Amino acid sequence: MAAPKRGRSASAQSKPGRSLALILIAIVALTGGMFASGHTTPRLGIDLAGGTSITLRAVAEPGQESAINKTNMDTAVDIMNRRVNGLGVSEAEVQTQGNKNIIVNIPKGTNSKEARQQVGTTAKLYFRPVLATEVSGGAATASPSPSASSSASGKATGKATEKATDKSTASSSATPSATATSQGRAVTDALKADSSPSATASSSAKASSSASPSASSSASAAASKLEAQYAALDCTSKAQRAKAGKGYKPTDATIACGNSSGQWQKYILGPAAVDGTDVKKAQAVFNTQTAAGWTVTMDFTGKGTKKFGDITGQLAQKTQPQNQFAIVLDGDVVSDPSVSQALTGGSAEISGSFTQEEAQSLANMLSYGALPLTFKEDSVTTVTAALGGEQLHAGLIAGAIGLGLVVIYLLLFYRGLSVIAIPSLIVSAILTYVIMALLGPAIGFALNLPAVCGAIVAIGITADSFIVFFERIRDEIREGRSLRPAVERAWPRARRTILVSDFVSFLAAAVLFIVTVGKVQGFAFTLGLTTVLDVVVVFLFTKPLMTILARRKFFAQGHKWSGLDPKALGAKPPLRRTRRPAPVDPKEA
Repeated sequence: MAAPKRGRSASAQSKPGRSLALILIAIVALTGGMFASGHTTPRLGIDLAGGTSITLRAVAEPGQESAINKTNMDTAVDIMNRRVNGLGVSEAEVQTQGNKNIIVNIPKGTNSKEARQQVGTTAKLYFRPVLATEVSGGAATASPSPSASSSASGKATGKATEKATDKSTASSSATPSATATSQGRAVTDALKADSSPSATASSSAKASSSASPSASSSASAAASKLEAQYAALDCTSKAQRAKAGKGYKPTDATIACGNSSGQWQKYILGPAAVDGTDVKKAQAVFNTQTAAGWTVTMDFTGKGTKKFGDITGQLAQKTQPQNQFAIVLDGDVVSDPSVSQALTGGSAEISGSFTQEEAQSLANMLSYGALPLTFKEDSVTTVTAALGGEQLHAGLIAGAIGLGLVVIYLLLFYRGLSVIAIPSLIVSAILTYVIMALLGPAIGFALNLPAVCGAIVAIGITADSFIVFFERIRDEIREGRSLRPAVERAWPRARRTILVSDFVSFLAAAVLFIVTVGKVQGFAFTLGLTTVLDVVVVFLFTKPLMTILARRKFFAQGHKWSGLDPKALGAKPPLRRTRRPAPVDPKEA
């Protein structure tokens, strides 16, 4: 049994080139992917590139702690993303960290005060009647939110069901002048209705009569202004979409933008009829009884049921598009179903050509309008580009100093073995750099200052693995073994120690990543990544390279500059196998 074992060991020793080829192929492939993606440098965090970082903590109302959950936090992230994008920020990122925190990183060149106001306020959801709508420009290039692709008609069951009809046909079927006149009357009527309580508050007929011309004149002026804004609105323009529907009170008529079937729609909307807090529950449901597919069901509160019944009763008496109501979140229309009768049952269903993702997203937005959830600023950090550059420069200098000290140590104490250790450090650095560059566009990883610190600490971890291996080899040489057997006998024990050490480091990094929030996670992530790469480099590069060099005369004969000189190590005399004397036959004796 001993001979086959030696044969397998000799075979394993004779092909270390396979491992070297494998890691070199991996480096070439990853480097090629980095250049192909166009991201040849790691993304820099706010503290290195400059910008504003905002940490928000979710706070629930007493007794409503369950509202802080993954679904609602993801919905909040989506809403904040839309808000930040509305500021014209192209590289901002919004992401959850932990169970209760949201991190908003906004790069330099953005108004940080405006950004804080945008992301820190609670989302506002309203149901508004549609007064007019039409296609704005060509096909949309991005969707502000998943929205229904069609309008709806009511059913006797008290549920609104969306059907695939083209809204642009309905709103543009009349001649331009007729359409403008109709829209103008609708807006004027809405404004008059909104101002009627103040007009009827007068106790005398004379006062009421004298106030009427003024109220009518004011409503007409507001209607004319709104019509002019609507006519000039181009929802294909990101800048105009960011302003449309913003700054209006719920009691005011407004203009807004929405995306429908890949086209931007512009709207004139009446005063809010139902508030988002009137929605008690909304969820995406797959309707197996009909061909409706994925639908969104809504349940209203007691007050919401009455409000929704009143507005749907009014809209049902009108023609398209004024029989539609728009679901407006933060000034953007996310859906615009229509009804044909009053829906007074306290529930409604929106259906159409929804995918599961679209239905779930709309349900989440409807639910968010009723959530007892607000966000408080835990920290706001603003870093100038100059300061970020200085911190990056300082971090690189610290890393270079640390690497230089490690190299000097290897040269002084391990001499020729540094020919193995230094290339291993270089391979580890290349893999770390390339993977960080690829993780930027892949998962949004950004290299911040703590992450740089993690990479510097990793230099020591990687060097420690080499030292463990080299010392095990030296121990075997001290026992009197030659280099090649010493390498193979030292490897199993060194491998066990390296794996245990790296496992402890990775476990610490994983725990730190889970329990911390903010920039400290960058340190933990980098430490964990480099720890894994340390195992890869030692197994696929350091050990095979050591096996190859052990065959070279310089190392095999223990040159004094090889770092493996038996005399310098105090080695025992070489181990030699002794043969047992052959037994003597008693008969021959």
